[in-house]
Amino acid sequence: MAAGSPGASSGELKHVWVRRKIQELVARGLRPGDALLGERQLEEEFGVSRITVRRAIADLVQDGALVRIKGKGTFVSHGMVRSTLHLASFNEDMRAAGLEPSTRVITASGDVPPPEAAEHLGLAAGDRAHLVARLRLANGAPVSVDESWLPPAPLPDLLSHDLTGSLYKVLSASGYPVERVEQTVQAAAAPEPVARLLDIEPGAPVLLFHRRSFSGQGEPGTAIEYSISTYRSDRYQISMHLGPQ
Repeated sequence: MAAGSPGASSGELKHVWVRRKIQELVARGLRPGDALLGERQLEEEFGVSRITVRRAIADLVQDGALVRIKGKGTFVSHGMVRSTLHLASFNEDMRAAGLEPSTRVITASGDVPPPEAAEHLGLAAGDRAHLVARLRLANGAPVSVDESWLPPAPLPDLLSHDLTGSLYKVLSASGYPVERVEQTVQAAAAPEPVARLLDIEPGAPVLLFHRRSFSGQGEPGTAIEYSISTYRSDRYQISMHLGPQ
């Protein structure tokens, strides 16, 4: 056993000790995106078994401190954003987590929306809508791909706006602030085009959000947006506060 490794009487489990040592190793000089030493190197470095190393790494992956990329290795995570379920923009969520948001516009054009978006927006089959697809980043690391469908009639000049900021602010400035949303979240596997944008393996687990947004007070209000957002599950976490019904 290497010098400094936990003894039988230390009262500290080996995998817990290794996890702490890996955290110290990261803190001493590794940055987000840097590769961690291989399992064999860590095994030799700390004088423990491969099983102990793997368990310590698995704990850190679960905590969001490390991320595994199939076929490439284990890397220092860019951090996980924990968001409560509330009405807020991506930019607000990221800044609340202490991260700097940025956006890259993938598509801003007119297109025929999928049936569920057309139904929400009150469009007939074959009618076109505004499509705004964007890659959302936090501290320069990809977090989500957002696909937003919006009705052209109330928003004729939408695509002429700067869409690298908050879309909600653009809608508010256009006279259609988002007042209410209906949202579902499900686990999914990343399709190849989205995986490429998020810098993950195709089929990797992601969180898929479907959001129906309304403007105006009362119900039902004006259906103003239908969005499909795909989040990296290793960089985004949902937090809920529940009480008695």
